[in-house]
Amino acid sequence: MPAFPSPAHIVVVGGGIGGLAAALAIARAGRDVTLVERAARFGEIGAGLQLAPNASFALEELGVLATVQRTAVAPPRLVMMDALSGDQITALDLRSAEYKERFTHPYLVTHRTDLHAALLAACQEHPAITLRTGHTVTRADQDSSGVRLRFAESSEVLSADAVVAADGLRSSVRQALVGDGDPICSRYVAFRGALPTEKMTGRMSQHAASEAVMVWAGPRMHLVQYPVRRGELYNQVAVFESDNYTPDSDDWGTEAELEERFGKACQAVRDSLPLVSRERRWPLYDRLPIDNWVHGRIVLLGDAAHPMLQYLAQGACQALEDAVALGRSLTRFPDAADAFTAYAAQRRERAARIQTNARRFGEICHLDGMGATLRNVLLSSRTPEDFDDVAWVWTPAPAAVAAS
Repeated sequence: MPAFPSPAHIVVVGGGIGGLAAALAIARAGRDVTLVERAARFGEIGAGLQLAPNASFALEELGVLATVQRTAVAPPRLVMMDALSGDQITALDLRSAEYKERFTHPYLVTHRTDLHAALLAACQEHPAITLRTGHTVTRADQDSSGVRLRFAESSEVLSADAVVAADGLRSSVRQALVGDGDPICSRYVAFRGALPTEKMTGRMSQHAASEAVMVWAGPRMHLVQYPVRRGELYNQVAVFESDNYTPDSDDWGTEAELEERFGKACQAVRDSLPLVSRERRWPLYDRLPIDNWVHGRIVLLGDAAHPMLQYLAQGACQALEDAVALGRSLTRFPDAADAFTAYAAQRRERAARIQTNARRFGEICHLDGMGATLRNVLLSSRTPEDFDDVAWVWTPAPAAVAAS
């Protein structure tokens, strides 16, 4: 059986944000890396994403923060609005002295493709990284000396000292190792996309010009809005719970349900809805936290390890934290298996806590009736400089900070 030439000490499976960040961190730790991606070419789908200061910290560690900042927007505020009344519930000032003193790194919003492109370019430029597309992993065999990967497209075998599985929510490597079945559907769906800011009119244009991240919270639905790509595009994400969900059908979470769920929203939200992209619906999934990220010389990373709902805007952020922690561990431990154990020990508890709290924040966001009234009263008492509720999310793990 033919084999790839092997300077590849570590193989990364998956060429998304987490996989590229992992490859870059591993190479910067002095290891040779081969990254294999099943798609025919590298790319990222979706729209905007939020990069809290913990993600900016990780991007700086990976050497790509300045590149990301060239197209990203640094919003002045995070604003939570009542989707029914149109009243402001609470806000956080991201340009205050309190923010800068507490977090030091910026809060950014960017298009997923822009972040992916920055990481891909850095990987392409690094001499220790080899990128391969069109390689779908079907089998991973390991012993005490290394791992051998086999692929659907050919009989070639790729040997490595160790493997990082960053192949996403439906990770085939995770299933082979953990076998915990399908991810959990939340019964919520998202319609998302970014459109030219110049198409914004009326109150929407005012929101776009403010550059704030707007979250319109309502019963079993919400709308998120913010500018991306230097403010040239406006990202909108409409999320709602479907009454028609069935696990064996894809005929739920439809455009008709979208219109119905947002039908009682305030005028500002209803004005925004026609401009929300309908090209694709995104069912929202997560999994319960697991402890066993490490399996011999194979380790999980990103959504393969800890897929989470989007309500804390931490999915990509936590994958970036994973990558930095993995790179640090590989710097400290010559043997990859030891490094994987140290990396998982640092990351498991924090990632699990964020997974769990993402669900809880979604429940708070989607309250109705008296629950929503109490939420609004409690949150309205906060000042724009009060970051106590989110500081633990936005602050990198202590071990990572101490090592810097």
